[in-house]
Amino acid sequence: MSANTYQHRIHAALTPNSPLFFVFHGTGGDENQFFDFARRLIPSAGIVSPRGDVSEHGAARFFRRTAEGVYDMDDLAVRTQAMADFVKAHKDAANPSGVVGLGYSNGANILASVMLEQPELFDTAILMHPLIPWTPAPQPKLAGKRVLITAGQRDPICPPGRTQALADYLAAQGTDVRIAWHPGGHEIQQSEIGAIQEFLTR
Repeated sequence: MSANTYQHRIHAALTPNSPLFFVFHGTGGDENQFFDFARRLIPSAGIVSPRGDVSEHGAARFFRRTAEGVYDMDDLAVRTQAMADFVKAHKDAANPSGVVGLGYSNGANILASVMLEQPELFDTAILMHPLIPWTPAPQPKLAGKRVLITAGQRDPICPPGRTQALADYLAAQGTDVRIAWHPGGHEIQQSEIGAIQEFLTR
């Protein structure tokens, strides 16, 4: 377990016992994509933003896929464990008041995968346009977690039916989950930003 498994950007918490905020970029992004956004969302938080260590034709990702929406599940399992270890190392070092995760697209998928395997690592998650194309096993330790899913009603990459299925699964585990839809596709719209801000101030 290492806090340096991934190339990453970090911002120390402003006060002791502040939240720790992990942000995960989308395909082709890097550790800068959501770093400043995280600082605006929770100014007091410690922030950790890793860069995915898988290259898809030069675009950084957190795990391999064989086609759009078709994941290399063996690779996902290995990368999920590596990310969980990375998160735990930073969490143990920071001793935060709580742990928040935010990810977009591929970043949302690795965040969701970590939560499914080791739900104790995160208290709150924001999954922006996630795609979980399998039916997860029951995970009772997700009970009480807070999750916001943001999604486009015409998203060609993350079909609305899959988004709703993920929300239904999380609700069945006892998670406090809500979906914020916008009328567009896979792009991030301003209404999502507002929904995220509202969610974090609830």
